[in-house]
Amino acid sequence: MPSAHHAAPSSARGRAVLPAAGLTAAVVALGALAGLTRGDATDHSGRAAGAVPPAAVTPSATAPAVAAAPGTRRAVADPPDGLPTITYLKGPRGLPADPDPHTLTTPAEAVRLTRRMVLYDAPGGRARAYLPPRISGLPVVAPIVARQNGWVAVLAPTANRRIGWLPDRGWRPEPLRDHLIVDLSSRRLTWTRDGVQRQSWQVSVGSSATPTPSGRTFVLGRTGTEGTVYAGLDALVLASVPERPENLSSALRKAHTGIHAWSRRGAFGRGISNGCVRMPAKAQRTLLKQITPGTPVTVVA
Repeated sequence: MPSAHHAAPSSARGRAVLPAAGLTAAVVALGALAGLTRGDATDHSGRAAGAVPPAAVTPSATAPAVAAAPGTRRAVADPPDGLPTITYLKGPRGLPADPDPHTLTTPAEAVRLTRRMVLYDAPGGRARAYLPPRISGLPVVAPIVARQNGWVAVLAPTANRRIGWLPDRGWRPEPLRDHLIVDLSSRRLTWTRDGVQRQSWQVSVGSSATPTPSGRTFVLGRTGTEGTVYAGLDALVLASVPERPENLSSALRKAHTGIHAWSRRGAFGRGISNGCVRMPAKAQRTLLKQITPGTPVTVVA
């Protein structure tokens, strides 16, 4: 979870570079980046093989319909003047809590925005924030977790365990196949595809003072790193933010969590990071080849 002022964009490489100095968390904080392009990188060639430890995994499923009184499509209210836009550093306010934050069911579909859209606190409810098509250069591909009367609920970025509602039009649907499950008790990250476990690794997670945010979030994209401790590999940037920012240095309080390589093997199986998930380098290479923006990440106790 590097500090925001360390995450200066690198125009030559078209991505942010995170130096090792002062970085003790296990993934990425981009700060006010404007030039990231790696969030669109995809590579589905080759599939990891090998046995993985058993874990409770539920196959992908269509987002459930939230119980509601029968009716027609609910009207879209005009947004008020001065409605804030979600950024990397500033999250939404007034959005409802995720009703099922620790489910292991993989959302079947995500919203890929092509333009700025308004997030509402309920179908036909109050406008709370603009959701932009890109955040710090990373594409917004938000998993759909519920549907109701012509609306969809998506996981909100730059927030923990919050959802927002969008009309079910004006965006492109994107299928989801992968799911990353972080178990804080066993300190393992398990990757599934189409509901089937592909691999599982021992990792390092946040400490009791600076915990890895629990619940559902998703991958925003990826960024470069700098320093041998990161094994020269990109980091996956998550939509979640520090759970207890008051326990972090001021430079880290508005960071995002993420998933990155860590070269010090003694860290794995321990809760010692500032909130990020530290991975063996080989495991991180696998994720970078297979995981794309919008991939849901569920952190369970």
